[in-house]
Amino acid sequence: MSEQRPPGPGTPPYRPRPATRILLADDHALVRRGVRLILDGEPDLAVVAEAGDGAEAVAKARTIDVDLAILDIGMPRMTGLQAARELTRRLPDLRILFLTMYDNEQYFFEALKVGASGYVMKSVADRDLVEACRAAMRDEPFIHPGAVTALVRSYLDRVRQGERLPARAITDREEEILKLVAEGHTSKEIADILVISVKTVERHRANLLQKLGLKDRLELTRYAIRAGLIEP
Repeated sequence: MSEQRPPGPGTPPYRPRPATRILLADDHALVRRGVRLILDGEPDLAVVAEAGDGAEAVAKARTIDVDLAILDIGMPRMTGLQAARELTRRLPDLRILFLTMYDNEQYFFEALKVGASGYVMKSVADRDLVEACRAAMRDEPFIHPGAVTALVRSYLDRVRQGERLPARAITDREEEILKLVAEGHTSKEIADILVISVKTVERHRANLLQKLGLKDRLELTRYAIRAGLIEP
């Protein structure tokens, strides 16, 4: 066996590429544990922070150096979509992936709007998530093929029926209040959570009913489910 010689004077020393630092956000601890096992088994990927909801994910991304955020869509306090909008504003270089159990059309298009690099189904995370992470860091999109097929078919069906894609009719603040209303919080609780007055909450709630053409809390909750703000 030939003796390995040290690099010559003109040869730069080898430095392994640092692993992609990942923030993982999902409100189910078992899901986080399983996903972490998949990612930490790869030499170029490392989960350095976890969060149980969107608000915690935003807070951790502001204090911990991360390259990639993997977000569940349906989380309490702040959804993955809401968190992604906030993260994109604050950390424009951060890559974002969504990990979800739903191939819902509105989730998909909202994910694109907030600048996500990929959309991975939880059912195939063991197969697709690692490659989705690597694609995101190459600034390439990754979408599970099965989800694409279902979404394109749904889109084409709607076009044939003369329907249009749903426009985003409400503001970010109204969306926050809609989510909290749908989760069953009272106006006082919402005011405390968002640090605003009860009167402001009631005004936003009235605006929501008027804008969306709805009558009561039940209809607001149904709308929130369709819009992906809470899980059914």
